[in-house]
Amino acid sequence: MTDEDWGQTRDALRETVGKNNYLTWIEPLKYSSCENGVLEFKVKTPFMGDWVARNFGEEIKRQCLKQGSQVDRLIFSIGNANGSAKKSAPVKEATQAPAPAVKPAAKSDSDMPGAPLDKRFTFDRFVVGKPNELAHAASRRVAEGGPVTFNPLFLYGGVGLGKTHLMHAIAWELQERSPELRVVYLSAEQFMYRFIQALRDKQMMDFKELFRSVDVLMVDDVQFISGKDSTQDEFFHTFNALVDQGKQVIISADRAPGEIDGLEDRIKSRLQWGLVVDLHPTDYELRLGILQQKVENYRAQYQELKISDGVLEFLAHRISNNVRVLEGALTRLFAFASLVGREITLDMATESLADILRQSDRKVTMDEIMRKTCDYYNVRMSDMMSPKRSRNIARPRQMAMWLSKQLTQRSYPEIGKRFGNRDHTTVIHAVRKIDELKAQDSQIAEDAELLRRMLEA
Repeated sequence: MTDEDWGQTRDALRETVGKNNYLTWIEPLKYSSCENGVLEFKVKTPFMGDWVARNFGEEIKRQCLKQGSQVDRLIFSIGNANGSAKKSAPVKEATQAPAPAVKPAAKSDSDMPGAPLDKRFTFDRFVVGKPNELAHAASRRVAEGGPVTFNPLFLYGGVGLGKTHLMHAIAWELQERSPELRVVYLSAEQFMYRFIQALRDKQMMDFKELFRSVDVLMVDDVQFISGKDSTQDEFFHTFNALVDQGKQVIISADRAPGEIDGLEDRIKSRLQWGLVVDLHPTDYELRLGILQQKVENYRAQYQELKISDGVLEFLAHRISNNVRVLEGALTRLFAFASLVGREITLDMATESLADILRQSDRKVTMDEIMRKTCDYYNVRMSDMMSPKRSRNIARPRQMAMWLSKQLTQRSYPEIGKRFGNRDHTTVIHAVRKIDELKAQDSQIAEDAELLRRMLEA
């Protein structure tokens, strides 16, 4: 391979990795040599070589082969096109380890390979209803770009309520409107992985430069860094640096900032600076709307299939806890009906989805129990998890622990951990206490029954 050959390969890579990825990672590579299947580049920092190898190594080799050059391995040396290298050391081949990536603009399928964004998760495929309308409106506002109005945007809610869908939709929309923006989307777990890797490889300056030079930082499932002190410290400083520069930060978690155990108070405080939005559990109308849209999306693929009246309503009523499970159930129905060549009827749905329906019959989460109990007794979630022992706090806490034991499969230690890292003996005492009070106090018995009905509805 010659320098000219690399130029042609580089042009091909522009189409496959997307404009932003190309400008950030491929264009700065300086061709050095190619001998015996080993392609060498000069790069400015070790981090850049490692990043390119991990995220684009296989694609570079694939495009080289298409241009007629067999490349088996990539190595990178620190230097520039005109000067000698400071060192020359092979970089490990690309692995499947998670890593953030600068997003390509969502302009064509050729931009999609390697991108962690899901092309299904766009605003036009997000069904809006009362439980998520505020989160949707806030996400739309951020996706419009321009001056930052609230920073950060913090989205929280249970599994399958649309947090990740909205995060991806924001990224797609930002790149569509402003492809020059550097938008980094990753999970908190991936952030931690990159931080640990940078520590191990003594590349913290590269790590800081990467994460503090973006225009939009999106971190999903931030609760995963709770209890990780060093990662939290770096996240805190990264967050502050970006906000001080007027860069947009978007965060998601499974619960509100103040309710994430093991998260430093200073981070909880920073996360509440901007707009904190709760995605509530879906209601019947929203679930039905999601199913109806899903059917419309399937029409092109399953044109001959028919679905009987009442099937969608049945599914929306029975599968109420997780939208992903709901959509998966409909996908299974369409696939099964297509294979056997039958109309989708209520009987077919009941028969082919028996396992899903059994699992969905009554799945109540501890988060839901805590929220409902707090609302019922008019106390704050933070008080319920605090050490406070006054009766107006302790009694609702005991009731929530009792309901958690009655309505979930969680063990005493698991319940204790969720309620502010309490010992399992505290939960045992709470359960016994409520059982005793139910027999003695008609108001407690009424409260317990009413809360149970509300949760099981």
